[in-house]
Amino acid sequence: MRKAQNYYPSCPEPFVVSLARTGDRSAFEDLVRRRQSSIRGLMRRFCGDSTLADDLAQQVFLRVWLKIRTLKEAKAFPAWLKKLAVSIWLQYLRKNDALRHADEMVDIEAAGDEPNGVGMDLDQALATLPNPVRLCIVLSYHEGMSHREIAELLDIPLGTVKSHINRGTRRLQQILSAYEDKTDTEASS
Repeated sequence: MRKAQNYYPSCPEPFVVSLARTGDRSAFEDLVRRRQSSIRGLMRRFCGDSTLADDLAQQVFLRVWLKIRTLKEAKAFPAWLKKLAVSIWLQYLRKNDALRHADEMVDIEAAGDEPNGVGMDLDQALATLPNPVRLCIVLSYHEGMSHREIAELLDIPLGTVKSHINRGTRRLQQILSAYEDKTDTEASS
């Protein structure tokens, strides 16, 4: 005889969320399986470090387990999960001194001013952006959130979100075009 948990992967997510809200561990495990890669990817784009991203994703799911009973509607789970992930990231930033890696950031920015972006990919380019700018860029382009949604989620003015996205987009274009120019030059050699 098959257990009900064997059917969770084929169930709609709101149903599984409803079961997890009642304390069903198997339903929660299924939610983790469903959402783990997207949360890890989001965290990796925020921090640029896959090991740290794994740790932060684990913190997100721990928080989900502790707080899922407070979720009012099961269909709101995706947005609620994203909000928890952003909250965990912001907590991490507050706990860790922003100036701790200041020397590294100066080196990265100095390297970014030169068109030597060999080996540069989008994640590396994102890592060169200041945290608030990177957060807005990732939420906008990767998560598909509107500027207004980002402003509400981060509790910052809409104009600030627009400014961060505009500034970050221009910086990414500079960095990645330097990489493209460098690879075109090497290919023609």
